[in-house]
Amino acid sequence: MTDTPASATARVFRLLDYIADGGATANFSELARETGINRVTATRLLAELESLDIVTKRPGGGHRPGLRLLTLSALTLGGEDLTSVGRRVLESLSSELGLSAYLVILDGGHARYLLRSIPDRPLVSNISVGSRVPAHLTVPGRVLLAALDDAALRNVLGDEPFTAATTASPTTYAALAPLLDAARSEPVTWSQQGYEQGIDACAAAVPGPGGVPVAAISVAGPSTLFHESDLRDRTGRAVHSAAAALAAVVRPGEPPL
Repeated sequence: MTDTPASATARVFRLLDYIADGGATANFSELARETGINRVTATRLLAELESLDIVTKRPGGGHRPGLRLLTLSALTLGGEDLTSVGRRVLESLSSELGLSAYLVILDGGHARYLLRSIPDRPLVSNISVGSRVPAHLTVPGRVLLAALDDAALRNVLGDEPFTAATTASPTTYAALAPLLDAARSEPVTWSQQGYEQGIDACAAAVPGPGGVPVAAISVAGPSTLFHESDLRDRTGRAVHSAAAALAAVVRPGEPPL
């Protein structure tokens, strides 16, 4: 029998309710039994919802709400702040990539790590919630510094040489300049072992009203993981999408990124 629009929509919402409640989607027999949606239809709906970023795959199997659904929810509810929405965005990002995810703001010349979501694997980064790190040392810090003009930059960073964390750390304005230029010209910015040995990171700015960054989203993981070009590409796209999702909440009514 052909689905009517009403019955097809009802199936989508039953499936979304099931996923939002933590229901398992890896076992299609269980999924069909719990939702009343046959296996073939459930498989098709999951694929369509995943392609639209309404749901996203968990690293260990199954699905969870995706960034697009989280953004729509936040915009509908209204009144939610950067951190409340950011927490859910980070959880989705960390789950999708299997990497540690952070929400970072600029605090003078430092990057302050407001929120963190970590995957179900051994923690490899020493950065914790509340950490305050010289901004030039970390990729989310440099993404935020890139929005400053030269006078403001020198005001917050002070005299060189800057503090170094690894051999890759910029310690002068001349060394920092090309890194900031790259952050201004690319949708996401990468760092190879710039703050912690053996750890690579990717970050994107979260523009607020007028396009001025209010925060940055970043992910970090073992450098060896990113030797796989597929993960590196997926990470860049996911970080950019996460930043865009947050930007849609903090700058309502403005064009999407």
